[in-house]
Amino acid sequence: MSEQKKPVNGEEEIDVVTLTDDESGEELQFEVLADAEIDGNLYAALAPLFECDIDGDYMVFQVVEEEEGTNFYTIDDDETFDRVAEFFDDLFFNEVNLDDTDGQ
Repeated sequence: MSEQKKPVNGEEEIDVVTLTDDESGEELQFEVLADAEIDGNLYAALAPLFECDIDGDYMVFQVVEEEEGTNFYTIDDDETFDRVAEFFDDLFFNEVNLDDTDGQ
């Protein structure tokens, strides 16, 4: 995983991460739309920069800082995934109370 800032439209910069697909080895670039700490863990919503085989507008990952750097992991627990996805859906498509990120 590598992280960088890229200019968009000659002015604005966006956060971009490059992730490697474990199965195919293909590297894909994603824009970091948002991140949030939920239930003591950090999560990020990422949107692909280029057309690829992804369902939906964005993907959510758990972000973990490790010795070798920052890693993005899929969320295997359905209940956690639903809670995190709902938070980001509310953030992007509705008003959300940013003080209510403890999962209660």
